[in-house]
Amino acid sequence: MSGNGVRVLVCDDEPQILRALRVVLREAGFDAITAATAEEALDKAAIRPPDAAIVDLVLPDGDGIEVTRSLRGWSEMPIIVLSAVGDEGEKVRALEAGADDYVTKPFGPRELVARLQAALRRAGKGRDEPKIEAGGLEIDLAARTVRVDGEPVHLTPIEYDLLRTLVRSRGRLLTHRALLVEVWGPEYANDTAVLRTHIANLRRKIGSEHVTTDPGVGYRFPD
Repeated sequence: MSGNGVRVLVCDDEPQILRALRVVLREAGFDAITAATAEEALDKAAIRPPDAAIVDLVLPDGDGIEVTRSLRGWSEMPIIVLSAVGDEGEKVRALEAGADDYVTKPFGPRELVARLQAALRRAGKGRDEPKIEAGGLEIDLAARTVRVDGEPVHLTPIEYDLLRTLVRSRGRLLTHRALLVEVWGPEYANDTAVLRTHIANLRRKIGSEHVTTDPGVGYRFPD
């Protein structure tokens, strides 16, 4: 989707990055509202809620994870966290705080706009779309059936639940912990070995291109 006047809150303490992001977003049709601190970002969001947010991880009066958690407390808007730190632990913290995606600096403007557009598309879709088609893969959530190139594929209940969870959040990176809690329950929250085994089996049956990996962090079903 294009910007079409969609309001995007951008929070970064580096003036040159704020200016660059304002230009990039405006050229893509978005209306950028800028803030240099966590407090300013939360104040502007409260006064006039944006449609999405792009928040830097490191801010002078807090961090992007705190901003994300605060926004997520009252809004389902798409939130993308930016950071010069590619640390797996920080990615996991951001995602578990409610971020929809995590982009590491330096990044290409087109990549950021594409990530934002994908997040907005997901936000505009219902979680329970009955049928999904992607590159020869057909999933009927209502009938619990899966086909690859028209041929039925048998998935175990766990494999199907994994696929359904990924599909319902397609394009969004889901942490190992999020998948384990959703599919197996809280008692399995740290059992990444069992998750990797079932993901490997799922990929073998539906095609590895349908489940991508962010090493050490989690998995996503491409948008």
